[in-house]
Amino acid sequence: MAKLGALAFVLHSHLPYVIAHGRWPHGTDWLNEAAAETYVPLVRMLDRLLAEGRRPRLTIDLSPVLTEMLADDSFKAEFVDYLSQKIEAARRDQAEFGRLGDTGMRRLAADWEAWYVATRAAFTDTYGRDLPGAFRRLEERGAIEIITCGATHGYFPLLCRDTSIQAQVKQAVSAHRRHFGRSPKGIWLPECAYRPSYRWQSPLPGDPDEPRERKGVEEFLSENGIEYFIVDAHLLKGGRAIGVYVDRFELLERLWSRYIAERGEPDRPETPRSPYELYYVASRRVGAPVAIFTRDPQTALQVWSGQHGYPGDGRYLDFHKKRFPGGLRYWRVTDAQADLADKQPYEPEAAKSRIGPQADHFRDLVKSTLAGHREATGRPGILTAPFDAELFGHWWFEGPAWLEAVLRRVEDDPDLELTTCGEYLEAHRPTEVIALPEGSWGEGGHHFIWLNQDTAWTWKHVYAAERELPALLAEATPARLAANPALERVLEQAARELLLLQASDWQFLISTLAARDYAEMRVVRHTEDFQRLAAIARRLLAADGGQPGLTPEEETALTTIEARDRLFPDLDLTWWRQVEYPAGQP
Repeated sequence: MAKLGALAFVLHSHLPYVIAHGRWPHGTDWLNEAAAETYVPLVRMLDRLLAEGRRPRLTIDLSPVLTEMLADDSFKAEFVDYLSQKIEAARRDQAEFGRLGDTGMRRLAADWEAWYVATRAAFTDTYGRDLPGAFRRLEERGAIEIITCGATHGYFPLLCRDTSIQAQVKQAVSAHRRHFGRSPKGIWLPECAYRPSYRWQSPLPGDPDEPRERKGVEEFLSENGIEYFIVDAHLLKGGRAIGVYVDRFELLERLWSRYIAERGEPDRPETPRSPYELYYVASRRVGAPVAIFTRDPQTALQVWSGQHGYPGDGRYLDFHKKRFPGGLRYWRVTDAQADLADKQPYEPEAAKSRIGPQADHFRDLVKSTLAGHREATGRPGILTAPFDAELFGHWWFEGPAWLEAVLRRVEDDPDLELTTCGEYLEAHRPTEVIALPEGSWGEGGHHFIWLNQDTAWTWKHVYAAERELPALLAEATPARLAANPALERVLEQAARELLLLQASDWQFLISTLAARDYAEMRVVRHTEDFQRLAAIARRLLAADGGQPGLTPEEETALTTIEARDRLFPDLDLTWWRQVEYPAGQP
């Protein structure tokens, strides 16, 4: 009997660049927490399955900026210190709970000690402090497919220059080859945000840019050998977009209500296209079309939603309530609407008892969804389940165990096939080329989370820098750069600051109030650093003979910025000089 179809889990792993930009509550502890609670557990889980002779077949996006941080020596040292601090915190808590006669909490503290000791041993001994290398070995052994993302998670539809999208993609591909030894077949578009080719006009009132023809995002992917990307269902089918973040951030619900009151709900006529089929996307008749995998709306909320999905189960570990000073968590969800004061103590065995039934439920939901597709079309389909990787372990502590249980069940089910996106695409090439509308996987399916009255000011700085760098490079010819290494250093670091300024994380953190002050500070810092470097470049370009040196003050400023923002050693300034294949080119 033919299978009902295939399941492709896609995990998007990303954090903004935080090294040398704060520690706690915002900064490198974000990276430490995600590494301890998500990345190391995922690698260990995948290794377990491989050791049993299984092939998990996950598709995992490791964003270039995240990979750069995980490979940085300062992270490797600081992460070990972070784990050691957690171990000591668990030991202190054990002693205190023992004095209080609270044996239940003391056992939980002992569990935390053992958990962090095992995590530290895995990181230092098993993986040699090299998480990118651990993921690379998993791919080489056929367990996973690693795909890429925009270099710094820039929000492609809102960037005002095609050279910016070109640089985000080319830097992503270059970094991927450097870390993983091969080119990526797929990409996770930041925020799953897509824009077709059309006559684009700046969304900022009073912006000096004239309307002009812009390339479709898929054109940049095709030019750089990327064969597929992930989209939300509403971009394919129309209808109402189901955002992925609103359950986690109460402010987004208020923002969205205000947006609807002002503009009305976006009109998206429904189409007969199926999220369980592959399609090629092209907005112009140029280049090779790129395939899309579409997020399944049936299973998405079961995993995403903290209120209605599995993570909201009252037996699971609560994310928000922590015991200070160590920051360890000892309480369960209890109820998704419960106040922190009402959270009850965590019971590990009760939590474990929920994983199997929920894994069974998810597998059965996948089967019934694919069965419905086959009944309607006569063909097996592909169910794509894309999620932020940090949901598994960080937001939802039991998430990695649940994911492992699902992978085991699906692999053992004769009606289902586990697959990576690249593997499935190789065997099932689309036969239809379609056009997609502009949009994202944010609430409402458009850009309002990233461009609203609270974030518009950030885009003014992004756009100014996007215009300035190509203008500087027009004067800084390759011959002038070759004759003046200082000028090249300055412009390369300015390009890094532009990439960091473009990160969509800043607007997201501002809109959700998750870390508003920190995000605003980062926008200001990267803007000021870019402007300082641009001023140095203009002085060097204006100097007689084109071969001046840096002043001591300029050298100090440049060295300081280079040391702080030291990612992407393979950056290439030609990416910002001109678009490789212009929009007007047939």
